[in-house]
Amino acid sequence: MLSLSHYLILAAALFTIGAMGVFVRRNAIVIFMCIELMLNAVNLTFIAVSRYLQALDGQVFVFFVMTVAAAEVAVGLAIIVVVFRNRQTVRVDEINLLKG
Repeated sequence: MLSLSHYLILAAALFTIGAMGVFVRRNAIVIFMCIELMLNAVNLTFIAVSRYLQALDGQVFVFFVMTVAAAEVAVGLAIIVVVFRNRQTVRVDEINLLKG
């Protein structure tokens, strides 16, 4: 039987991997996947604590986080597709559309 600390350690490891991916990688698609990994780590924490406390609040927050993640993916991927069509790259360090 896994305890709450096991789930929290796993969630912390997943969140750390996602955060490192956001800071290190330059591909916009990979950065999006790392953000999704961080959101899933937060979801795992919500579910683990919700199960530990025998409350449903955490599960409600998980649905909210999943909704935000779905909206983020829809809008973000649309932006990436448009940028790729205009610049032929998805590397964030080569995209300087906001510079004057």
